[in-house]
Amino acid sequence: MLEDASREDLLVIVRELLAVSKAQAERIAAQDKRIAELERLLSRNSGNSSMAPSTDDLPGRKKPAQRGSSGGKGGRRGKRKGAPGSALEWSADPTTTLPHYPSGVCGCGTDLAEAVDEGIARSHQVHEVPLVTRTITQHDLHQVRCGCGRIHVAPRPQEVQGSPSSYGPNLRAMIVYLMIFQHVPVHRCAQLIADLTGARPSAGFIHGMLTRAAAALKDVVALIRTLISTAYVAGFDETVVRVGPAGTKKYVLSAWTQACTLFGLGGRDLKSFREFGVLLAFRGIAIHDRYINYDHHSLVKHLAGHQLCIAHYADIVVMPMSRMAVQVVGVRGLMRPA
Repeated sequence: MLEDASREDLLVIVRELLAVSKAQAERIAAQDKRIAELERLLSRNSGNSSMAPSTDDLPGRKKPAQRGSSGGKGGRRGKRKGAPGSALEWSADPTTTLPHYPSGVCGCGTDLAEAVDEGIARSHQVHEVPLVTRTITQHDLHQVRCGCGRIHVAPRPQEVQGSPSSYGPNLRAMIVYLMIFQHVPVHRCAQLIADLTGARPSAGFIHGMLTRAAAALKDVVALIRTLISTAYVAGFDETVVRVGPAGTKKYVLSAWTQACTLFGLGGRDLKSFREFGVLLAFRGIAIHDRYINYDHHSLVKHLAGHQLCIAHYADIVVMPMSRMAVQVVGVRGLMRPA
């Protein structure tokens, strides 16, 4: 019992309690620091960091506030005080100029048609687009008979397809633009073209235009891949994208320099990285997010070095580095790798 303990025994107990208390305080401080760091990581989203918008749906993530909403940061709407204004531009070379003259009778009783023209008092410009409607051009390939009896048929123009009826290059280009650049779904693209032009391409034709356009741009894509592969420094990334049936996802693989960007659709596996092809031929400094494939010997055996993407430096605090060596280099003065 404590009442029977000597002074020396009590001092020993006090020292032991102080040691336990100190250890608990240190453990609590470490846990508080870790909790604060985890809360900071969970608070990151596409609105306050470099994270992709697709990660905003992950459990525990707080979605970024919508700009312009009443509850979001900077919820004021409209032009901010001091912000530069904008107005519809005035064209110095209008497409059409229509003169307008006063008509009727003056208060003195004189017909204004007999009045003297004093020049233009003021001008107004109206910016408009013409109604887009489908046009059908029929190409008749005539045949002629030579005096020797041979028959000659006029060649088909290069821009005309071999089928009896086809869509022209402008409409095909519009389909690719709407689907790729504006991300319009196939059936909505068909409806939009039908409403605006009167042409009614099928959903199958519209979907097939992606393959046709890709085949036509094969040489351009190969040139972009070559330019990136031979660069001194290039960035690499992989971003998830939802495609196909519900719950299905793939990854957009990307490689870029200051002048060129190349995208590929696949998985986050070695096969997709090999099919993308850039890393296999790249010999410069690769900037990336430490994903393990960027350290795979079959892909990066020719690399001059690695550089961690600056946006991922904050993750080093809580995420262990891979066995990959991270080399921070400056572009200025960088020698071309052998």
